[in-house]
Amino acid sequence: MLYPGLKAKNYFTGFVGGSPAPHISPSAAHLCFRLLLSWRHRAIVAGIFWLLFLTNSAWGAEPVEVAVEGVDGAALANVQEALALPAGLVTDGRVDMLWLERFAGMADEKAQTALEPFGFYNARVTVNLDRVGEGKYRLRIGVEPGTPVRVTAVNVGVEGPGAHEGPLARMVDEFPLGKGDVLLQQQYEEAKGTLMAKAQELGYLDAAFTRHEIRIDGAKRGAIIELLLKSGEQYLFDGTTIEGAPDYPDGFLRRNLTYRSGDLFSYDRLGETQLNFTNSERFRDVTVTPEKEAAQGYRVPVLVRLKQSPRRSIRPGVGYGTDTGGRFSLRYRDLNLLHLGHEFSANLYIAERLQGLALKYSVPGYRDLRSSTSLQLNLQREDVSTYTSRLIALELDRNRGFGKRGVGTAYLKLQQEEFTIGAQDSSSRLVLPGLRYAEDRYDNPIRPARGYRFALESRGTHQFLGSDTSLLQLIAEGGYITPLPWRLTLQVRGKTGVTLLKDSLSDLPPTLRFFAGGDHSVRGYSYQNLGPRDANGRVKGGNHLLFGSIEMERALFNNWGVSLFYDAGNAFDSVPDLHLALGVGAGLHYYTPVGALNLYVARQLGVSNPSTHIHFTVGFEL
Repeated sequence: MLYPGLKAKNYFTGFVGGSPAPHISPSAAHLCFRLLLSWRHRAIVAGIFWLLFLTNSAWGAEPVEVAVEGVDGAALANVQEALALPAGLVTDGRVDMLWLERFAGMADEKAQTALEPFGFYNARVTVNLDRVGEGKYRLRIGVEPGTPVRVTAVNVGVEGPGAHEGPLARMVDEFPLGKGDVLLQQQYEEAKGTLMAKAQELGYLDAAFTRHEIRIDGAKRGAIIELLLKSGEQYLFDGTTIEGAPDYPDGFLRRNLTYRSGDLFSYDRLGETQLNFTNSERFRDVTVTPEKEAAQGYRVPVLVRLKQSPRRSIRPGVGYGTDTGGRFSLRYRDLNLLHLGHEFSANLYIAERLQGLALKYSVPGYRDLRSSTSLQLNLQREDVSTYTSRLIALELDRNRGFGKRGVGTAYLKLQQEEFTIGAQDSSSRLVLPGLRYAEDRYDNPIRPARGYRFALESRGTHQFLGSDTSLLQLIAEGGYITPLPWRLTLQVRGKTGVTLLKDSLSDLPPTLRFFAGGDHSVRGYSYQNLGPRDANGRVKGGNHLLFGSIEMERALFNNWGVSLFYDAGNAFDSVPDLHLALGVGAGLHYYTPVGALNLYVARQLGVSNPSTHIHFTVGFEL
């Protein structure tokens, strides 16, 4: 029998897209319920159980039940997918018997076809249609899978100029199916597709399989894999023509290109280029087209067509955060000032505890997308329970990209700040140079399941620079998220700050002191309400900071999630004085296309009179 690739298009539909519902162990469920019930969420838990009961009742009320016996795991899921009832067989709770009997007559063949991708070519299937009540039926599928077919020979190779290409040769040597293995057609198809993708990634645009088949012997006990890729010639990038953006300098546009003339041709590079143009917010329509038919000497020219978006925009915004209270913002942007690609922005923000105006002028660098020079003016007033601060700051930044993800920044800030902390009224003048490096990588910017972020910063000043005080501060923060079974994700994050070579703490403004507590710190405590206290018992901030958090989230439906978290941290003046404040709680998350809405209920631990705080944030924070 000859099988060129897969015999049926729906072989892997159930295997890839469908999986049995996850289960949580009784001990883990018991712990979660105890925590929820201890915080008086009995009504919510009861509502969830009632919803599940109604849902299960609805499932149980289906007039036709399909029961598959004899297989489990991925093979069972694929058979169940193949035997999904077609639309129209049941209408308004009534079964079309003629259609049901016809469907039962085809169930044998459907089940056998669904078992073949897992090596079961000798399966025996029995089908029984039983009436189990008034208007209710059960379709019983009994499966005896038999002995799976095993691979008896594997002939995989590459011919042509790419035959000696290192990555292709390694993939041939490491082909996942070998002699004696059970014939799993999904592995075959994945390996075949990966081999072709790698060939095209290496610039072999004419690559094609001249032979791709699985030969199964007449007794269906052995299979021979034949797979031969003809690479063809290797293509390179040629020049790039950009049309549709005459208002922008050519050099500014070409900073979005992720390749150079003479580089190996890659569709991935073209996709990254299109994403760069789109993410710049300057173009509403971007088309990147490789003109392979115009290639000469195996060099492919590229045409980029752009449609410009309006260069100027005004965007109002309203929101609420427990750290800032209710807030209103108004942002003005000009993305092509002087027709040079320069950007100017003005941000006005007014909140219960924070008000300010930020003006920023940025000159892009042509080295890469993340390179720029910017000048920013900030006017800000902050009034929280711990302190009051009024500042004016002028900051000059020079940004440069490092690698694919990193951004390094050198800055110089001139800052005048008047502040009140506890019983102290003072002012501070600072000339503050510093260095920052940040890097992040997530699989999804809205709802990541895997990724990391970290940032390092050093800043310092001295009286000879014109400052009122001297100090050196080192700050490090980061986070990591990873997926776990049962649609769980684990998030860990932390931050630490150290102040060295400083004068008296009283000379430092609030912006250079460390505090803890709030939405993005130790939840369960008010914003900036943790740290060393003065003689009157009021928080005055500390020289150092240590904070860590661990959070476990369980995805619900498509756009919801629930989580449990544990936070620990505090600001302090010396290590012997460090006392970690603890908070524990639960979160409810709703994910929208523009960001996440997060509601947390947190309770203090380790204090004589613990209190409960509610925190609300918008967006993903790690």
